[in-house]
Formats: sequence, C-alpha cells, structure tokens
Amino acid sequence: MGNFLNVVRKGVFVLFLCLGALFANGQVITGAERMEEYLPLLEGKRVAVCGNQTSVVGNVHLVDTLLAREVNVVKLFCPEHGFRGKAEAGAHIASGTDPKTGLPIISLYGKNKKPLPEQIKDVDVILFDLQDVGCRFYTYISTLHYVMEAAAENGVRVIVLDRPNPNGYFVDGPVLEPGFKSFVGMHPVPVVYGMTIGEYARMINGEVWLANGFQCDLTVIALGNYTHSTRYNLPVPPSPNLPNAESIYLYPSLCLFEGTNISVGRGTDLPFQIFGAPGLQTGTFQFTPMPISGVSENPPHKGKECRGYYLKEFATENLDSSNCFNLEFLLTAYQYYGDKEHFFTSPGFFDKLAGTDQLRKQIVAGKTAEQIRASWQESLKEFKEIRAKYLLYSDF
Repeated sequence: MGNFLNVVRKGVFVLFLCLGALFANGQVITGAERMEEYLPLLEGKRVAVCGNQTSVVGNVHLVDTLLAREVNVVKLFCPEHGFRGKAEAGAHIASGTDPKTGLPIISLYGKNKKPLPEQIKDVDVILFDLQDVGCRFYTYISTLHYVMEAAAENGVRVIVLDRPNPNGYFVDGPVLEPGFKSFVGMHPVPVVYGMTIGEYARMINGEVWLANGFQCDLTVIALGNYTHSTRYNLPVPPSPNLPNAESIYLYPSLCLFEGTNISVGRGTDLPFQIFGAPGLQTGTFQFTPMPISGVSENPPHKGKECRGYYLKEFATENLDSSNCFNLEFLLTAYQYYGDKEHFFTSPGFFDKLAGTDQLRKQIVAGKTAEQIRASWQESLKEFKEIRAKYLLYSDF
C-alpha cells in the first residue's frame, strides 16, 4: 500500500501543477478537480465515496487521490455497473472489496438500493461523484436520491462533486406521472431534464422529494468554466454500453426501445448507435447481436440477423445541434414492424421508461411526432419553472 500511495501522490502533484492552466484556458473544471473547495470539509471526517470509473481527478481515480491526501476514506458505495464500471445494465452488482485499495464496497444496485443505517453509522460525509448523462431513466440520479435520503435520515452530510451533463443543453419529453414511479424514474421530471447532477441534487432537496419530508445537509462543489450551452465529451465512458459521444447523444432517443422488440445494438460494437430487429421491414444496415463479456452477456436477438439503421452521422450532425431527442426512430420502427401485436414486448417497462402510458397509446393510435410533442408542452413549461430555481450555471 505504501508504494501505491507514493505513486499516486506523485500523480496528484503533477495534476495540481496543471489545474491553474486549465482555468486560464477556459476548459471545464469538474467538481472533483476543485479539491481546494472540498478537502477542508473532509478534515477529521470519516468519508464514504459513492463513485465508479468516472470518478477521476485528471487521470487518477478520486479514491486514490483522496488516500494520497490522507483523507480518511472508510468505505465505497457503487451504483449500477459497479465501482469499476464493468457490469452491463441490469446485472447483479455484488458488494465486496476494492482490490486496488482494500476498501469495502457496498453495492447500491439490486435489493440494497439505499444505504442502510448500519452501513453509514461509521460515516460523517458521503462524497458523491458520478458522471450522469442527463436522462431520467439513467439510474445514477435514482442512486443519488437514495444516498441523500439515507444521509438525511442518519445525520450524514452529502457533498456532490458536480460534473457536466453531455445532454444538458435541452429539456424534452413527457414528465413522469406519479403512477409510473420506479428506479428508472423517481421524480416528476421529463425524459431529458437539462441539469447537472449537482443541480439535480439541489432540486431533490428543494422540492422535498425525499421520504417523510426530509432534506439532507447538502453541499455542491460547482463546475468551473461551464454553461448549459457547453458541449462536453466525457473522458471516461459512464457505462459499458455508452462507449462514446454518439451513443450518449442517441441514448435519450433510443432507450425507449428497451421496452420493445427492437435491438439498440447491445451485443455489437455499436451499442446505442444503431437499431433494428429481424422483423423490421425498413433500413439497410444489418447486424447480428452476440454475447460480449461484461457488456452484453445475453443481448436481445442474440445470434439473429437484424435489419435497421446506423445513426452515427445523425448523432453528430443533428442531435448535437438540436434541442430535442428524436421520436421518428420509434415511430418509424413501429410503422415498419411486421408483428405490431408483439412490438411492445414489455409494455409496463416501456411505460416506466416513458413515465406515462400515453406515449405508447399515442404510437399505437398513429399520432405524429408533432402531435405527441404538443401533448408534453404544458407539463414541460411547469417543470422548467421548477428547474430554473436550482440552476448553478448560465442557461441555454
């Protein structure tokens, strides 16, 4: 452990020499990199870190950096995909020990989504550092909710190290209705909410969305040189099936397919950059999903040739410059799917992803994208008024 810490200390020293130059050049500075803001808050405290492979300070993992600065890190919490980010979506995440540091890891995915009182009784501060992608059904904000709730109930402080939202430049989609609350959608927000995870934490607290009216002792370490119009390419993939900027831009448009019989490319080299199915009667792109260890062990349509679309150019040329996600993918797939009775293979899950059953019913009824979007506008306006209260950065 001693040699390991010495190596990390040298890396941290070099990192600090570079941070001043980054500010001067106008590059985005993450909350994790603003150590002068939060290290004083950790002095003499027993610290738990809720993080994963995206929790980095420069090129060094946050936990390794904290240990090099002699912060008393006592345990680690990890979300969906695990602490080192190697598990596919929905996979069982086991608790255990981090082999690099020897620290205990407690999984917050599966049955134990919320830290138990006995799991935080020896903790004074939870340092939360996860890279979000700005979609309601991406479960890191649900993990944030449960961490804040457990902390509020047990008198533990939460410090969120803010990170840019790569989809933070627009707000779009149906707002979740109360009857469709689940781990893939816990709050009355649209599919794309246009907030950083730090701003979102402020909204959870301010709108009193935690159980029993609790509010937690919350501090957000803000970003430097960031606005909601800033385009930001993530330096570390946030999860195995979101490997690049194109997949992240397309994720809001394609994730709803997870409740249908349409593949989004799990089990290929292009997850969330393509869509198709054996029964789709349109498109010229062909692909065959196959198991990929740690990414997609049993992908939909495994071993079957699928027909559909490759969307990389659309992601870079259209989605990055638009202020909405694309509904036409979904409408086109339904229109040209041969067996419409079995298009929605999991209608209940589709409705949870959408936050309502109205979208599914509108698709079946043959509504256009414009008609569907019109039905969202009143609730979107109401959400935007709430959202505005919690923004930390200049808006788009």
